[in-house]
Amino acid sequence: MPELADGKPVHELISRCPPLDVNSSYNYFLLCSHFRQTCVIAERDDHMGGFLSAYLLPEQPDTLFVWQVAVDETMRGTGLAGRMLDELLARPACQKLRRIETTIAPDNVPSRRVFERLAERLGATTEEEAFLEAHHFGSESHDEERLIRINLK
Repeated sequence: MPELADGKPVHELISRCPPLDVNSSYNYFLLCSHFRQTCVIAERDDHMGGFLSAYLLPEQPDTLFVWQVAVDETMRGTGLAGRMLDELLARPACQKLRRIETTIAPDNVPSRRVFERLAERLGATTEEEAFLEAHHFGSESHDEERLIRINLK
């Protein structure tokens, strides 16, 4: 579980993980303190190898929205993203979930596969729908984001 002081290393990790959107370091301080129950850090030898940020939807507290999953280049291909998701789902804050949601750009095959594998491990069904299209971002260059919903049994 992250702590406030993890905000800066998380910001640095996200900066090294394109195509993830890099938010302000202040944002990561808030995630690591206010939302620590639904965020995960992974460390090896005092090196931050991964970070997962998520939160329970305020109007649907049985739905977990996974915002960012970052894995350092040195840790990719090790199953770390899936292990961070498993760690999160085992926490008390996630015991009453009925759904897990995330958004993924259509060409982000590695992220898509992480969530497909999660659904398989959970014996869950998935749905996909449009969420944010390029025009929603105005002049900002940003890919479409598809909403992936995992329906738990």
